[in-house]
Amino acid sequence: MDSGNTAWVLAATALVLFMTPGLAFFYGGMLRSKNVLGMLMQNFFSMGLVSVLWVLVTFSLAFGDGGKWIGDFHFAGLSTIGNVKTVLPGYAGDFALTIPAIVFCGYQMMFAVITPALITGAIADRMKFAAWAVFLCLWAILVYAPIAHWVFSPTGWLFKRGALDFAGGTVVHINAGIAALMCIIVLGRRRGWPREPMLPHNLPFTLLGTGILWFGWFGFNAGSALGANALAGQALMNTNLAAAAAMLGWLITERIKDGHATTLGAASGAVAGLVAITPCAGFVGGISPIVIGLIAGSVCFLAIQLKFRFGYDDSLDVVAVHMVGGIIGSLLLGLFADRAINSLGADGVFFGGGSDLLIDQLVAVGSTLLYSGVVSFILIKGIDLVMGARITADQEDEGLDKSQHAESAYA
Repeated sequence: MDSGNTAWVLAATALVLFMTPGLAFFYGGMLRSKNVLGMLMQNFFSMGLVSVLWVLVTFSLAFGDGGKWIGDFHFAGLSTIGNVKTVLPGYAGDFALTIPAIVFCGYQMMFAVITPALITGAIADRMKFAAWAVFLCLWAILVYAPIAHWVFSPTGWLFKRGALDFAGGTVVHINAGIAALMCIIVLGRRRGWPREPMLPHNLPFTLLGTGILWFGWFGFNAGSALGANALAGQALMNTNLAAAAAMLGWLITERIKDGHATTLGAASGAVAGLVAITPCAGFVGGISPIVIGLIAGSVCFLAIQLKFRFGYDDSLDVVAVHMVGGIIGSLLLGLFADRAINSLGADGVFFGGGSDLLIDQLVAVGSTLLYSGVVSFILIKGIDLVMGARITADQEDEGLDKSQHAESAYA
């Protein structure tokens, strides 16, 4: 055990937890005022429910020793995790941890908390809180845990295959993005969309949330080095550069297309860059994060137009930013990965590695889209059939704040 590494991961854990309130304000500011508390509540509720589920069963399923597809129940209820001598399955040799297992468990818990919270931006204004609670519970266990095991656990099949994901391009962003799309399909459009304007009620909230997310993302990416070392420093630098470049890429594209560079565009572009660099953060260097960010900012902005072309109501552009951004980052990693940055990684196409890594990345992206998409659709459709997933028309007119929580953000 290394006390310096442990201290850094403890701090990173707090940073990642802080991202979920940041996400709540990022999303909440973009909504109409009658729905802002509903959004904040959905995100804060994830902090509560997912944390308890993580301790009871989800951590064990994600990092237990059940085979290449899913973990077992050995660590359910944190059994033996508090023992400083506990060694998690697969974390030996090159992958040996220098932090206590309980610290690793706590750090990974914050990833599990924010991942389903990302979905809330797509279903804004129209999902019952009770239905969200049931979906959140089932999704955390049946979707997040298996994919986290595949990618993050050294015993998972995608990890063993050689697919790389430093901090969650597949596990977090593609996973949540495709699940969001399935929820959108089942819930349908908001009343009046796209005919009626549904303008943000508080863009300063959105910019504040963006700043918190950017700040917390250093824990998300640099913390994934699991040590206070040069790799963490590289990941931190990459994270900042990609966010900065993506903001510029988004604003340039927005200015060319619409004639304005908006504050909402600056916020969305920065988040798109943070998403895209997430899988790459500990595997690339030099100017690669700038290139990745520029591409992500431009492409994610253009991807927003897909919802108007195909008619799906993605309220806050979760599909365009998180699913598309996650795919961009995961695939560009197959081009820009450099073993000189991380000896446990691989070389991408541009660094003499051939197409092997790119193929592995394609497999990881495809399998995440397929599994999460199918299971998420079954879950939300089942909930809709059993208890109804969507609020009534009158409740939608009244707003989530009053209809679901009997409160008002601005009394």
